[in-house]
Amino acid sequence: MDIINIRYCFDLDSHRREVFRLRLDAHTLELINDPDNGFPEWTKLTFHQCSHCPLNVDVSPRCPVAINLLNVVERFERVNSYDQILLEVVTDERKVSQRTTAQQGISSLLGLLFASSGCPHTNFMKPMARFHLPLATEEETIYRATGMYLLAQYFLASAGKHANLELDGLREIYDNLHILNVSIADRVRSATDADSSANAVVLLDMLAHLVPIAIDDQLEEIRYLFGSYLSDYSGEKGNSD
Repeated sequence: MDIINIRYCFDLDSHRREVFRLRLDAHTLELINDPDNGFPEWTKLTFHQCSHCPLNVDVSPRCPVAINLLNVVERFERVNSYDQILLEVVTDERKVSQRTTAQQGISSLLGLLFASSGCPHTNFMKPMARFHLPLATEEETIYRATGMYLLAQYFLASAGKHANLELDGLREIYDNLHILNVSIADRVRSATDADSSANAVVLLDMLAHLVPIAIDDQLEEIRYLFGSYLSDYSGEKGNSD
């Protein structure tokens, strides 16, 4: 089995470092978890289950997203949202290091864990997990999400299937992610008294709100990046008259 290795290192202070070594199946892009050795109550599928959850408790007794978050919630039990940290993320391709807050760093990690959980609503984010960008900005998130979706439409069209260039499907994906984020935040709040993990989910949800808003505004925030394409096709360049 080919493995994608990603390491998240949180330097919380001079005496404490938390390291998360993530192993993703390179084919399924799902996190390879340890066997079930007794998960807590809040990981059960029926515990704050999402209203739109398509899973059946007989087949999936545990929420796949909650299982992926378990290690994070337990290890950040005594960490507050605005604690200053040094985050270092190491992949096979590069190393990213930045001083930030605990909730920002955890939120970046959670985005990857959500996408690699196997949840039907987060599976659409697997391409972004494969090309993970730690601590992505709002503009980067909009660019990556819309680019991912439109590339998916290209593959659909190439296979002779219906492709949607109006981004309606992407808006639906993010609307479903919002419902999921609310339920997951409720799960996390029930599992810990610390606010860092729950607020990290809230921060992740704020980014989830941005994409539908950007679509509604016709992606004006990043339209300027495509000036060369737009001017070529509008005839503004190469016109000798």
